[in-house]
Amino acid sequence: MKINLLIAITFLSFIAYANLDYPNGIIGMTLRDGGIGCVCHGTEPTISVNVWIEGPDSLIINQTSQYKLLITGGSAVMGGFNVAGYFGTLNSIDTLVSLISGELTHSLPNPFTSDTVFWSFSYTAPDTLITDTLYSVGNSVNGNGNPSQDQWNFGQNFVIHIIDNPVNTETENLHPEDFVLYQNYPNPFNPKTVISYQLPVNSNVTLKVFDILGNEIAVLVNEYLSAGEYEVEFFPESGIHQPASGIYLYKLEAGNFVETKKMLLLK
Repeated sequence: MKINLLIAITFLSFIAYANLDYPNGIIGMTLRDGGIGCVCHGTEPTISVNVWIEGPDSLIINQTSQYKLLITGGSAVMGGFNVAGYFGTLNSIDTLVSLISGELTHSLPNPFTSDTVFWSFSYTAPDTLITDTLYSVGNSVNGNGNPSQDQWNFGQNFVIHIIDNPVNTETENLHPEDFVLYQNYPNPFNPKTVISYQLPVNSNVTLKVFDILGNEIAVLVNEYLSAGEYEVEFFPESGIHQPASGIYLYKLEAGNFVETKKMLLLK
């Protein structure tokens, strides 16, 4: 009984200490820093809590793009988080997000809506061709101050490839070694963006844009092309449909090669 009481007092003391030191969120909790996790909301991660990051997985040197961290599961009343990276620069674009010592955390707990809570932030790529990783951890709590029903989990590591600006060429005479569909630039975009791709062999090529529900928005390319590198502009306002802000998909089909990437339109 005395041992259990001592453990309970120690645990509650740690919670009080953590809340005292980090009144506006907490940092240093991700797998990048040894995997401590949200220990003031439970001693172990819980697989019923899902934490993940959404956003572009490729950026051009020094490019800034918008991302989201999302949480589902657990008590699903209020949520909090911590995001850290290595090489790029994280910044807050959400009033409920704080930047502390280069890491992101919640400035205030955020309420769940339909079993989901999210925060928006930005990431600026470094000026070096490198691969960076964003590490995350999130909690799903009951909001009543009693940690017995609180849960948390680490998010899946989110890898970002930092690439060169795709070369602007009219290069039917060049013969790349592989099919490649590049991340659009800029991303997010408004009013237009550029999509680049390369073909190692002559191919029948289609490049189409879809909304997140799979509805076709635009056909950018539909022709037989020689091997080489190409780019095409996507200008949503020029079409019959006037897409709203949000995530869109662009899909390249060339021979047996098929690849789809996401892009974000902000109005």
